[in-house]
Amino acid sequence: MSKAPRTRQPQSVAPPPRSNRVRPVADLLPDIGGAAFRRFGFVQSAVVSRWGEIVGERYARVSSPESIRFPHGKRADGTLTLTVAGAHGPMMQHIAPEIVERVNRFFGYAAVARIVIRAGELRRPRARATPRPAAPPLPAELGDSLRDIADPELKAVLEALASGLAEPKSIPVLGKVR
Repeated sequence: MSKAPRTRQPQSVAPPPRSNRVRPVADLLPDIGGAAFRRFGFVQSAVVSRWGEIVGERYARVSSPESIRFPHGKRADGTLTLTVAGAHGPMMQHIAPEIVERVNRFFGYAAVARIVIRAGELRRPRARATPRPAAPPLPAELGDSLRDIADPELKAVLEALASGLAEPKSIPVLGKVR
């Protein structure tokens, strides 16, 4: 009689022990956001949001950064890909050395070595909401308590709230149809 071969039982891998301490959200975000930005080619998301400051408003109107690709294992000598609107490509090609210099000045080291220009449609940020019309003047009894507030934003919000409460039309009345 021969014995049946023994099958090896898989060993369970225990999760790492918990540290039982509170971690700041800032410690967790670089891991989450960094993976997404590495996947889409951006080491610094600020390049996108501050493109107008880096190259100037004139060039920012006709171009937008698409990605920065680095050689494997390096964080220098990368290739910046720009999307350029319409026939502005030759102009952007002409000023490419200046753009490389400005982007590297922004990073603080020689992060970009060359630029690739693609013609395409620019993605523009959504238009900001139009400001609300000015609130009606506050009743004297409500305005006196708001004069001592030093923070202008807080004061504006509280004045808007007070003017909304002071308007009799804005208070819904149950059971009555206007």
